[in-house]
Amino acid sequence: MAYDFTLQCLLPAAPKKVFDTWLSSKGHSAMTGGAAKMSKRLGASVSAWDGYITGKNLKLTEGKCIVQSWRTTEFPDDHADSKITITLTPHKNGCKLTLHHEGVPNGQTDYEKSGWQSHYFEPMAAYFSI
Repeated sequence: MAYDFTLQCLLPAAPKKVFDTWLSSKGHSAMTGGAAKMSKRLGASVSAWDGYITGKNLKLTEGKCIVQSWRTTEFPDDHADSKITITLTPHKNGCKLTLHHEGVPNGQTDYEKSGWQSHYFEPMAAYFSI
């Protein structure tokens, strides 16, 4: 079994800047604090947080949307990859990031409760505030 959830945050950067930074190995590493290998190529393999997260680019809409398969080292071996959809929309002081995470293994609620907030949203807000 799996479950889905949606989270949002506001970032002090234009949607295109967030999009470009997320898909840059150097930018993703800098904004999260963990080593990442990212790409703007459709179908490319990606990783974040020193290999804790792995996946592939499934759909990329320049400056607007990133869809990636996503799994962590904590997923059971027989569990399919989850999928994240990141939608970036302009907001008066930057952009609103809406994250829809689907196919998360049941019982792994830390991603929704604190993981995305403490490992992505808070560091990203700090990074783009500089």
